[in-house]
Amino acid sequence: MDAKEYLNEGARVRLNLDVARITGIAQKIYDAFMAGNKLIVFGNGGSAADAQHFVAELAGHFMKERKPLPAIALTTNTSSITAISNDYSYDVVFSRQVEALAKPGDVVIGISTSGNSKNVIEGLKSAKRLGCHTIGFTGKTGGQIKDIADETLYVDSSVTSIIQEAHITAIHMICSMIDEHF
Repeated sequence: MDAKEYLNEGARVRLNLDVARITGIAQKIYDAFMAGNKLIVFGNGGSAADAQHFVAELAGHFMKERKPLPAIALTTNTSSITAISNDYSYDVVFSRQVEALAKPGDVVIGISTSGNSKNVIEGLKSAKRLGCHTIGFTGKTGGQIKDIADETLYVDSSVTSIIQEAHITAIHMICSMIDEHF
């Protein structure tokens, strides 16, 4: 894919994001915050960076000055990540942290461009068992996450980098919508 094709594909994918679903996700997160709950987000690689970016926009601020919001990225504590991976398995690196930090009513988002990342799947399963509302951010097919998460935001592409760019667009849309509530 040349540069022009890449830009066109990225624009097509972003323009076709499910705005109604994104609005619903923003409302679910806002409602959780209003009920005294928090947002927990995780993923691997670029999706880990997206999780951290999402949390930074909420704990800090996005476009409007407002109170900080309770959001946690499970990808930032290297001691927990390496200890859990060493003592158990990398497959449970998120589920162990979810079990330690999540409570009923929290919103938990697992980001996986393929929808098949074992540790993201296990983290969402643990969150669901704990009574959290689970959301998957995935690529075109949704992978296994579509069958586990309470709801899934699909990005209509199988190109990892374009999926990641669309996830960041959705994250920014959600943060903007939440800002408007405060």
